[in-house]
Amino acid sequence: MSSTISERLAVCSWSLQPASPEQLLESLRATGVSRLQLALDPLRDDPRVWGALPALCAAQQVTVVSGMFGTIGEDYSTLDTIRRTGGLVPDETWEQNWKNFPGVVAAARQLGLSLVSFHAGFLPHEESDPSFAKLMGRVRQVAKLFGDAGIDLAFETGQETADTLRTFLQQLDCRNVGVNFDPANILLYDKGDPIEALRTLGPWLRQVHIKDAIRTRVSGTWGEEVVVGTGQVDWRAFFRALDTLGYRGNLCIEREAGSQRVADIRTAREFLGRLA
Repeated sequence: MSSTISERLAVCSWSLQPASPEQLLESLRATGVSRLQLALDPLRDDPRVWGALPALCAAQQVTVVSGMFGTIGEDYSTLDTIRRTGGLVPDETWEQNWKNFPGVVAAARQLGLSLVSFHAGFLPHEESDPSFAKLMGRVRQVAKLFGDAGIDLAFETGQETADTLRTFLQQLDCRNVGVNFDPANILLYDKGDPIEALRTLGPWLRQVHIKDAIRTRVSGTWGEEVVVGTGQVDWRAFFRALDTLGYRGNLCIEREAGSQRVADIRTAREFLGRLA
């Protein structure tokens, strides 16, 4: 297991639920980590508030390692609602999303980022599905927009099985598109074994999220996100698999549940320190 885990850690900015750049950096300091995966939509939507962030990060020696963007109208209330509303899939939000993406590219370029992650939406299981070609076309369009700016895209994992995502990526065949692997999402969406999924998607691995979960006991419902080290992700096996794949990239701690995010992220950092 790599002894450099601590040097590769980052925190997902949205986990800290910040209302301002100053609040974000104050919360980040409290986690004991000085690297960020940054949500880029606030920089695009509210530059008056968030425009100062790059200078503040430089002044406080905080490194932004990658970005993330969302799509409008996403509803995570249930598995069914996110299936219908997530990512690039819905026709009713595609036009506005496409208008938003150049602003995301501009924010990423301002920060000098070479990697941005996003949820593409639920991928069709069969190539014969009429929505397969439509989504493929939209992803290629977005990939070219980011690729022309020298930026790689990483799909978030979990909304489909690793085999389905592998098939889609093989058909997509875009050099600047890979995966942001989140082992907890495989459990939350009940889409297989996280370690096997990691091995399947290894050739496309661009970044890793550190998050833990307990698989649902009721099919069709969400699993439960929990503090890293208290769920069903086999972290020793996970890091062994990463080492086998030769992965030496970012390990971004994400916490999207609970009311003590800073404390939970610190717990995750300390847990990973003990593993290393």
